[in-house]
Amino acid sequence: MDGRRDGHGPARPGFWRSPLRGPWLTSALGGVLLLGVPVLLLTGLLSYAAYNPDLPGNDTTPDRGLLGFYLFPWPTDPHWLYRLTQGVHVTLGIALIPVLLAKLWSVVPRLFTWPPVRSPAHALERLSLLLLVGGVLFVFATGVLNVQLEYVFPGSFYPLHLYGSWVFAGAFAVHVATRAPAALRTLRGRSPDGGTAPGDGGPADAAGLATPRPAAPTVSRRGALATVGGGSLLLFGVTVGQSVGGPLRSTALLAPRGQDAGPGPNGFQVNKTAAAVGVGERDVGPDWRLVVRGGGRERVLSRAQLLALPQHRAALPIACVEGWSTTDQEWSGVRLADLAALVGLGARPPWVFVDSVQAAGAFRSAALRENQVRDPRSLLALRVNGADLSLDHGYPARVIVPANPGVHNTKWVGALAFGERG
Repeated sequence: MDGRRDGHGPARPGFWRSPLRGPWLTSALGGVLLLGVPVLLLTGLLSYAAYNPDLPGNDTTPDRGLLGFYLFPWPTDPHWLYRLTQGVHVTLGIALIPVLLAKLWSVVPRLFTWPPVRSPAHALERLSLLLLVGGVLFVFATGVLNVQLEYVFPGSFYPLHLYGSWVFAGAFAVHVATRAPAALRTLRGRSPDGGTAPGDGGPADAAGLATPRPAAPTVSRRGALATVGGGSLLLFGVTVGQSVGGPLRSTALLAPRGQDAGPGPNGFQVNKTAAAVGVGERDVGPDWRLVVRGGGRERVLSRAQLLALPQHRAALPIACVEGWSTTDQEWSGVRLADLAALVGLGARPPWVFVDSVQAAGAFRSAALRENQVRDPRSLLALRVNGADLSLDHGYPARVIVPANPGVHNTKWVGALAFGERG
């Protein structure tokens, strides 16, 4: 036929010659993603809800509009909730990378269809494919970069990842609705017309995934699936330890920081050190004071005065958006509700805006909602595991709240403003 109709290079029939490509392999990989991607999207949306984005200072995603329809007050029980949801989100996302890449490889001939657009309906199909492939690559790429603390993309990770996830979710839903029935028929060994079909090619290959000029096979389809599965298991094995903890923590080779947290009561992981954010002796030395405001009143307290107040304990983990978490640590300090009572807000303390002495940077402040302030385990922590906080863990005082994302457990606290923006 005329070359202009058949296309050149990657658009030419027979250019892609692997005998593995075909509807069966694509359907098998798609089935795995069909099980994993909804869990990934759900835990990602829960992660956004956990940030309580409706509170002042917490939302870095302006104009979310209808995208925030599902938001709800994030609970404090169970205290390990965020550790579970974000651990699943990150670990599953990394483990699915080999499956995703194999799936894209299996359908790459479709990306070079020639002519690119044959009709208005075909144009819509191509647009949905662009949103699906572009969306999934964007979401996975930004997620992996965030886990490794590599912020090379323009703008803040949170709005980019959120908006990209919704684009991907919409395209994924359309793709499942249009492709899942045929994929299920293929996996059951039947073609779309109801007849028995071989694994690939023939009437079952309406999408044209199988090559008309297959090269000699070097591995079976089962071998290819085993290779992909082995890659996923390997990534799972070197990731899950950062969330599970215990002996498996040493296997978390993909954790973004070194695994040696040091000895002693403060010997557990931190996200950012004091040196990394510019906090030093001038900020937390003997002249440090905590300012508590609310209801038109203000109290200024030294660390000694805080230690003289009733002290309470809570066994809570720290869990961060990058997927890592600690086991339960024993924190001690003053309840946030008791600090609200110092400014006359004891009956039903409102939400609180927490401000750090950190000079600048992301998450130097955060807001906590009413249910978090009122939980008796929510503390302005002064000590951990029987010792004073280290500087890297937030000395002289930090917030610790059950089921709270780690970045909202503000360190180096300088002020608490109840019911008002700091």
